[in-house]
Amino acid sequence: MNKFFMILFVLVFINNNALSQNPLQKKIDSGIIEGVLSEQDAQVEKYLGIPYAQPPVGDLRWKAPLKLIPWQGVLKTQKYSKKAMQPLIAKMPWLKKDTFSEDCLYLNVWKPRDIGVGKLPVLVIIHGGGLMNGGTIGPTLEGSNMAKKGMVVVTVNYRLNIFGFFAHQELSAETAHNGSGNYGYMDQQFALQWIKKNIEVFGGDPNRITVAGESAGAWSVLTLISSPLSKDLVARAIGSSGGVIPLLSMEEAEKRGTIALNKSGHKTISELRKASTEEILDIYNKGPRFAYMPTVDNYVFPKQIADIYKAKEQADIPLLIGWNSSEQPFELFLGEANYSKGHFVNRTKEMYPEHFEKILEMFPHETENEIKWSATYLSSIKMTKKAWKWFDLHCKYNNQPVFRYLFSKIPPPHKTVDLSTYTPPLGVLHAKEIEYFWGNLALRKGYNYSEDDYNVSALMQEYLSNFVKSGNPNGDQLPEWPAVNPNSESPMILNIDTQTKLIPASNDLRLRFMDNEGLLFQGR
Repeated sequence: MNKFFMILFVLVFINNNALSQNPLQKKIDSGIIEGVLSEQDAQVEKYLGIPYAQPPVGDLRWKAPLKLIPWQGVLKTQKYSKKAMQPLIAKMPWLKKDTFSEDCLYLNVWKPRDIGVGKLPVLVIIHGGGLMNGGTIGPTLEGSNMAKKGMVVVTVNYRLNIFGFFAHQELSAETAHNGSGNYGYMDQQFALQWIKKNIEVFGGDPNRITVAGESAGAWSVLTLISSPLSKDLVARAIGSSGGVIPLLSMEEAEKRGTIALNKSGHKTISELRKASTEEILDIYNKGPRFAYMPTVDNYVFPKQIADIYKAKEQADIPLLIGWNSSEQPFELFLGEANYSKGHFVNRTKEMYPEHFEKILEMFPHETENEIKWSATYLSSIKMTKKAWKWFDLHCKYNNQPVFRYLFSKIPPPHKTVDLSTYTPPLGVLHAKEIEYFWGNLALRKGYNYSEDDYNVSALMQEYLSNFVKSGNPNGDQLPEWPAVNPNSESPMILNIDTQTKLIPASNDLRLRFMDNEGLLFQGR
């Protein structure tokens, strides 16, 4: 053996020996990473800020993600990475300006230290935020508690807003499919491919991947199981308060991109790629908030999601789906604190001028309490319609079971709220279920959660972990959760509350009427 190969052999031996001596070091396809034990539970390992693609900056801005260039040595993956560029939101104090970057394509992994015999199921959580905000830092998506239940948990960052969904004719001309936009979804699909390839290193089963998400995270889950680029990578899906959204045509998306480019003062996409991150974010902040949305690009989406389902081209997998009891407050529909019958009737006429008589017939409005609840339902349609439409399509065009919930456990107010003037909401508002689902109530500082809150959280974690493991949420000593009967004339839904039980799905007839009349996505 010559000297060169002798040195190479020694280096490989030392490297492999060091790896075997440190169980928190893992060899993935791009190099060696080193994690840390979770502060929440020492029996859980966590690997934070693992890069899964090249940074989408410079010439790679508004391009599909590319495979990483391998690194040398050991990469410390013990802190969260920066998240996608986005506007600041006051109600999310952990999302600070210095935690944002265009260099955002990172994911996080939690695993039990002792994985036992065989491979563990994998739970991949996609964060919400309207495809405009959000990230994996923060208490709600911490993965230790679900990992303790015998699974590998992964959370993923991806490009957002103008950085993730900007379309333009020049960008479309660069691609083989003559389409642009959807880069944030391509990031998620690329991350899913990374997970499929690397998750066995963490004890995970690449053939038992469940994707889950809330709000825009649920839109993303639906994308992953509908798109031809990713549907075969997913074994089961969980969607919360989100689902089907009408996709922009390529023509409309490119038109919006042209307007943005013209207003930017730059003449070409090449020039815009050279602009600073702050300048691009400023263009986004000054434009319409929903200008940059998913498109039918003939790549991620060959057609509208409903048409994909009708052609039965989506993943044929079990689905667990639901929403909250009061996604939006009644004030959103009423417009003011006026609970009179006359005001409700007038608002209904304004919102549904051609169908107001039927809407008034379907939504009781004689008493103040009836008006508040009916206004709550009509306000919440903005959120529930997306999940309900996904639920309806999955029941009609899928052969696997569907489990549906209504989350009704109202959380306590923040400690800073004056209880003498506090009026509890009628139901659970949008996104207030997330910390219950993933077992992170204790991390939400400033809330006096009760024993009932913790019991509901424990119950939901059991349902979810059973579903991740088997595709069925049911288990010993849990209230029975039957799969939906798609042919039932009186559908039921599992109401998750202090007393969890099946109740009639009272809104189904209303939503179906609105869908049949083309009202469900009126005004998107």
